[in-house]
Amino acid sequence: MQKESGLHTLKRTGKRSYRRVGRGQSSTRGKQSGRGGKGQTARAGNKRRPELRDIIKKIPKRRGYGKNRGRTVWNARPRAIAISLERIEAAFETGAEITPKKLVERGVISARKGANPMVKIVGGDKITKKFSISGATVSAGAKAAIEKAGGNIA
Repeated sequence: MQKESGLHTLKRTGKRSYRRVGRGQSSTRGKQSGRGGKGQTARAGNKRRPELRDIIKKIPKRRGYGKNRGRTVWNARPRAIAISLERIEAAFETGAEITPKKLVERGVISARKGANPMVKIVGGDKITKKFSISGATVSAGAKAAIEKAGGNIA
């Protein structure tokens, strides 16, 4: 009698391999297989939108503030002190030359640390005295009133 040969007669020569299936948090072969717990995240096709993105999208775009603000905006820039023509007329006599330094000396404005302060003369009131103004900016209404009274702006 001839010995049968076939796949069913083959003998194992080495150690049997371990059942390495699924991996990760598995009690036996598969179960959750690295997907964590149950629920939406364990299912196929789980693509939730990031929560933070929704929060960011709800925040209004405040134009000109924060990140969007232009790099040219400088809040610390010294602002000009506005002085009305009425106050200048009360503090100075006719024909006086008005400068920021003289305004500080007369006590019309207070001195800032360092250099003389920036001054802007405002007001379109009628004035009776003639002034010569230098070293200060002047509004359009004030300029017209000064020139009408016979003064000049340098």
